[in-house]
Amino acid sequence: MFTGIVTDMGEVIARHDEGDLRLRIATGYDPAGIDIGASIACDGICLTVIARGASPRNWFEVQISAETVARTAIGASGWPVGRRLNLERALKVGDELGGHIVSGHVDGVARVVALRPEGASLRVTFRAPDELARFIAPKGSVALNGTSLTVNEVAGAEFGVNLIPHTMAVTTWGAVQVGDAVNLEVDTMARYVARLREWD
Repeated sequence: MFTGIVTDMGEVIARHDEGDLRLRIATGYDPAGIDIGASIACDGICLTVIARGASPRNWFEVQISAETVARTAIGASGWPVGRRLNLERALKVGDELGGHIVSGHVDGVARVVALRPEGASLRVTFRAPDELARFIAPKGSVALNGTSLTVNEVAGAEFGVNLIPHTMAVTTWGAVQVGDAVNLEVDTMARYVARLREWD
């Protein structure tokens, strides 16, 4: 379980295609404090640590199934060496819940369709998959590439969020471009509400 508050920007420093995809990710986290088998959200995808080390940089490795690659934004870019990733360690009991409850189970892939500066912030418009659009509501929460964000407006399958300068500085959002594929996880509460309404 995560909160959507990014705590590090990692970088893919090695990759191997072995049927599954194995990535080595450089991090600011101390590898001595990362257990083998621990969960780390990488651009919003909950991945299991299978190795870690500290030479020449701090790093950890994850193995990603072909199913996960196909159903997430990894399939669009392949996450090549040099790719920056938003990272978040799993939530511990007693941690501050600064964003919203995020499972790390990506629901689908959204696309950036427009960028518009608004003062010092950036308004970003996304197109969600049609089957997920009903779970996205104004002033609701979404996780995009692992970042907890508030929805400003919704028009059909398109929705907008505002990125403040701090968010763009401490996450990969500072490099966002039109056409980017992003991992989308809708708010769990919205899913439950929609499911309950089906029984009305």
